[in-house]
Amino acid sequence: MKQGLVIRTVRFPALLGFAAVACLVQAAGEEPKAPANPAYRRPDFSLFHSGRYVFERHCMICHGADGDGRGELGVALPVKPRSFLQGFFKYRSTPPGKLPTDADLRRTITGGINGTAMGSFATLTERDLAAVTEYLKFFSRRWRKPENHAPPLPLPPPPEWLRDPGTAEVHAKRGKVLYDSACAACHGARGDGWGVAAGTLKDMWGFDVTPSDLRQPHLRCGSGARDVYRVLTTGLDGTPMVSFAAVFTPEQRWDLVAYVVSLRSPESR
Repeated sequence: MKQGLVIRTVRFPALLGFAAVACLVQAAGEEPKAPANPAYRRPDFSLFHSGRYVFERHCMICHGADGDGRGELGVALPVKPRSFLQGFFKYRSTPPGKLPTDADLRRTITGGINGTAMGSFATLTERDLAAVTEYLKFFSRRWRKPENHAPPLPLPPPPEWLRDPGTAEVHAKRGKVLYDSACAACHGARGDGWGVAAGTLKDMWGFDVTPSDLRQPHLRCGSGARDVYRVLTTGLDGTPMVSFAAVFTPEQRWDLVAYVVSLRSPESR
């Protein structure tokens, strides 16, 4: 009996096709025009394959082969792994709506995120770290558009008064007034993450959002006072945590930092 022809359709991730087209353009000798935005740098295609190897070895089990955050382990985690498809990132030093810098990505990869399954990959070699950082950029076309890039926002060092308990307490009292008006609805009057709005919050990916318990010694954004100031300045894209840069002055934001730090136990400050 004559057998029929069986045709199988194999689905390739969109990022592979995108990278292949771009590589062909480069091979043809077509040089891209210099972007008007000095913060823009096109993804490095020479690191694509080595970056994919690092990603598949260390990241795919949670973030998924397609970078959609639905890896084998990721779907069961209470705090969902980041989907890279939309190109929005929480932890950045750049303005709201802008992509993170390479240094931002490296900080998350090597430092991990407290309270989540995102551990530290500080043992990666410099070559592997550079490669996987570039590979993440191939999941979203946002990386290819100069208007999505911006230089880091200036983040001053913590003020000297933060080191003096008496002076810091004065600033913390000012910060509490700001906290009660702008933060308590989500983070709670005691900073425990159980404000009146906490049970209604969702992120842009449709997952429930639990505001951070600010009394913990290690927050997801980082443990230092400057880390808290950075989040107040940049916000966390894709979440209800907005930037307060246009609402509070730098001095007021440091007062808020002083209050947040005061919520922790003395031995963890």
